[in-house]
Amino acid sequence: MIEITQILKLATVFVLRYLLFAGFAFLVFYILFKQFFKKNKIQEKSAEKKDFGREVLYSLQTNLIFVGIAVFVEFGPIGGRSQMYGNIHDYPLWYLPLSVVLALIIHDTYFYWMHRTLHIEPLYKWMHKTHHLSVNPSPWASFAFHIGESVLESLIIILVIFLIPIHISMIMVFTSLSLLINVYGHLGYEIIPKWFRKTPLFQLVNTSVHHNMHHQYFKGNYGLYFRFWDRLMGTENPSYVERYEQVIQKRDS
Repeated sequence: MIEITQILKLATVFVLRYLLFAGFAFLVFYILFKQFFKKNKIQEKSAEKKDFGREVLYSLQTNLIFVGIAVFVEFGPIGGRSQMYGNIHDYPLWYLPLSVVLALIIHDTYFYWMHRTLHIEPLYKWMHKTHHLSVNPSPWASFAFHIGESVLESLIIILVIFLIPIHISMIMVFTSLSLLINVYGHLGYEIIPKWFRKTPLFQLVNTSVHHNMHHQYFKGNYGLYFRFWDRLMGTENPSYVERYEQVIQKRDS
């Protein structure tokens, strides 16, 4: 039977991880080196203190929802019925990083269709509008969701553990990597090096500009990690590449 101390430990890990990742990015780009990174800023407009406070409060709420799902997965009845495993030798060691990549692909697909659906009324007004209060997002906005959307976001863990074998430690790696990418997507600054534009990866993965445009224009660019679904379904903002190049040119001038 799960003890309250185990729940508190999970809650501490989740909240501290969010505060560490988002807080470090905020400290670097919005306080300590704000002037140094001025040219990296995607939107000229700056968010206000009240925006930061709102984003933190909603994100802390989301983290608690994630804790609830984590407790349910690890200690509830579904854990033993899923493909989540505890013995690291049940699968080859090379499969550990592969399982994280597969989880990211599954998550990106789930997120794209869930996210696009949440832009349909009345779901948008009821839930997703909360996240879009951050027209010019900061790192704190990474998990700034309505409680209903937080639940939908958290269900990806259940989907992953039933679709693929994954070691319990790799779930933490996957969720930490997901948060890190999410912080970058909401950073408000573009930090990808100039040479990235000429690589095949640019055609595949999202940038901070990509997701920032979604917040600025409220539609299009629904993907989380990759450009695949947006390009396939014709929902990528047609001005994305041009806007990205403008930001990079301004930054590197």
